[in-house]
Amino acid sequence: MKNWLALFVTASLIGPAPVVAQTPDPAQSQDVIISQADLRPLPIAVADFSGQNGADLSGVIRSNLRRSGYFEPLDPAGFVETGLTLANAPNFPQWTSIGAQAVLYGSVTPRPDNRNDYGFRLYDPYRQCQLASYRFTATPEQWRRIGHKIADVVYQRMTGEAGFFDSRVLFVSESGTQLNRLSRLAISDQDGFNPVYLTQGDEIIMSPRFSLNDPNEITYVALGKDYSRIYLFNLATQRRESLGEFDGQVLAPRFSNDGSMMAFSIIRGGNTDVYVMNLASRQVRRLTNDPGIDTSPSFSPDNRQLVFTSDRSGSARLYVMNADGSGQRPISRGGGIYTAPNWSPRGDLIAFTKQGGGRFSTGVMRPDGTGERILSSSYFEEGPSWAPNGRYIMFARQSPGGDTRLWTVDLSGRVVSQAGYEGRGSDPAWSPLLDEQPSNLGGGPDSCPT
Repeated sequence: MKNWLALFVTASLIGPAPVVAQTPDPAQSQDVIISQADLRPLPIAVADFSGQNGADLSGVIRSNLRRSGYFEPLDPAGFVETGLTLANAPNFPQWTSIGAQAVLYGSVTPRPDNRNDYGFRLYDPYRQCQLASYRFTATPEQWRRIGHKIADVVYQRMTGEAGFFDSRVLFVSESGTQLNRLSRLAISDQDGFNPVYLTQGDEIIMSPRFSLNDPNEITYVALGKDYSRIYLFNLATQRRESLGEFDGQVLAPRFSNDGSMMAFSIIRGGNTDVYVMNLASRQVRRLTNDPGIDTSPSFSPDNRQLVFTSDRSGSARLYVMNADGSGQRPISRGGGIYTAPNWSPRGDLIAFTKQGGGRFSTGVMRPDGTGERILSSSYFEEGPSWAPNGRYIMFARQSPGGDTRLWTVDLSGRVVSQAGYEGRGSDPAWSPLLDEQPSNLGGGPDSCPT
């Protein structure tokens, strides 16, 4: 297979997620903006799967691959060969004749236990060999999630990088007017499907975050009439638990990557500092102690360091410190106001929001502050959150006089698109992959050389 795209590698995996109700597909109508003409998406033919929900499943795969910015699914109306079956390889010249550099097809087959087998094959028609062959087994209701998992296999096999489609997003869903705004904690598939609202709107919701150690454990801040609390919420059991009462307003909680600690800020006596809590013992330790505003802590993947925002030097900048609070040092070097840092799951970059020149931007820099790059800039945007493969970032964007929506940008800054959720949303948090990707993607006499 030609080396058509150099990407990054990550391994960040968690367990399965529950299936929730289906809603109409907003992702099918989303535009993907590729801002530089030299990026040429890979033409791929995704044939409709045979069997129950097969055509819809193929539509999910096409939508996922298109939104990545690196694939261009061909129109099925132009396919020369039809009726592909798993028993046979495709007629390769009929696919090269339409410019397809990869061909994906499969079937949905019922089982006696009321589940379905979702089998598929991925071929390189130019080398005339098989790139992948696999079968997932799931209930009929899980067809949409299987589409995400197959798209991840295609993405991984074609790029050498882990996919990100079989994941979820937490965010704050907003409705109502500016003076009477309703905010609810919401969760959906990464493409905006299957939205579920976890709170009723009787509290102001802020800073939802996933535990990377337990796919069902999340945290968020709830503001009531006379309280601010950090909650732990289990998606499987629906159990909500407060981390306790604090002397002051709590802000910006975030799990350590092993799930054992929680970092957050407390506003107390006109001062804001960073604290960490041991979630087993509930012991709290203060990490910063200066007159400035220290907030938005984010752990490095190895949990040895945290990045945070502080205005101790006069304007908000990014700082890094050791996990015990020692070694506090600034890393951002440019002008402007830096907020909302988020350490990449790969550990090599820190995403941030930057304000300057009358605009807000989403950018990245190395942990030592070098290599700063702006990926997206607009009237207003904030709150970057990494995809599980460390290649894409989701954030909230607002146009002048418009609503706040969820958007994504890739690390090149060339692929920008509105996320699939159709409603107003802010403060997104992207989950890890929900399952480990299959390691054995089939073999046989027609398999492509590694």
